[in-house]
Amino acid sequence: MLWKGRRQSDNVEDQRGQGGGLNLPRGGPGRLRIPIGGRSGGGMSLSTIIILVVLYFGLKAIGIDPLQILAGGGLVPGGGGQITDNSGEQGGGTGAPASDEMKQFVSTVLAETEDTWTGIFQAEGLTYEDPKLVLFSGQIRSACGFASSAAGPFYCPGDRKVYLDTTFFQQLDQQFGASGDFAQAYVIAHEVGHHVQNLTGILPKFNQMRQQMGEAEANQMSVQVELQADCFAGVWAHFTGQKGILEQGDMDEALNAAQQIGDDTMQKKMQGYVVPESFNHGTSQQRQTWLARGYKSGKLSDCDTFNTPI
Repeated sequence: MLWKGRRQSDNVEDQRGQGGGLNLPRGGPGRLRIPIGGRSGGGMSLSTIIILVVLYFGLKAIGIDPLQILAGGGLVPGGGGQITDNSGEQGGGTGAPASDEMKQFVSTVLAETEDTWTGIFQAEGLTYEDPKLVLFSGQIRSACGFASSAAGPFYCPGDRKVYLDTTFFQQLDQQFGASGDFAQAYVIAHEVGHHVQNLTGILPKFNQMRQQMGEAEANQMSVQVELQADCFAGVWAHFTGQKGILEQGDMDEALNAAQQIGDDTMQKKMQGYVVPESFNHGTSQQRQTWLARGYKSGKLSDCDTFNTPI
């Protein structure tokens, strides 16, 4: 993808190295205060032990090591809801510089999606509202709740932001065998596709309907939503290709990424077998098919996954 030297979006928020922000009770500088029971012999009551166990696994589940906290790891409530260390500096100082190439790449791809969707919306007499894209490392708080990098890239309709820990691109390459800059661009375009669904009322309708569905039915509709976002990513790629900035093999990279992150492929790789009723993003074949469909036609009308056999 010939992305260098092109316009970069101003809608990228770089929060790498800042942590996601947890309002934890203070028990001295850099310490998490743990409630201690007062039974005979100075030991802990059974209820206190239960609380500690629940607290421990609760923190572990969201990517925080309680042992590091107790050892003076530096988690204290910071200004603006950010996690700060004991020296008063944000995060652990591991964030990438604001001008690094990855941010430039992400900003450029986001700008290309802005241009494409602004034009498509204008053709329909609508106004496209740009989403924000938040770069983070490790963990982040969004309007949809707290998330760690293990959750992968996601879109939050509550604040209309795409969240991306760019280490996911390394995982995409090294663990799933999906390398290339256009594979990464496809990931961003897919999440922006969810933003388009949010603006057009598709995502709010889905979120409303699934509250009244059983798990199997909700998973099936989730697949339709995800495949449509893949198709929207293909529509974006269609118009991006018309600008002459795609190189030979770029779409092959995107299609390979779609194949590698299909539900069936990922389940087979991670657990050795597949459970079709648990699919919520679509099979590898479905993801490739809908991405290619959007790319071939460039028409939103060809992305109706709700009234077309998937």
